[in-house]
Amino acid sequence: MKYIVAVQAVVTASEFDRGPSAAELDAIEREMPVIRAEVELLDARIAVLDRVPSALDERRIRRARNRVLAARRAVANRAGAGSCGVA
Repeated sequence: MKYIVAVQAVVTASEFDRGPSAAELDAIEREMPVIRAEVELLDARIAVLDRVPSALDERRIRRARNRVLAARRAVANRAGAGSCGVA
């Protein structure tokens, strides 16, 4: 017995099978500095998972955390400036 659903799924793509829209890609591009900073923070945290963090490790994590906060602030300020009509 063949099911028509299996054949129909190939013919009609669901909304989740499409790629991101231009607006979604623009939003991702605007948030790329935050994403990069968060990846750097994650790398710093992963590096010390199996050992006691040294003073250098703690400094690296602290600086990475500060970069995340600065990137988030910059993105929020750009978004806030864009909504007020000020460029």
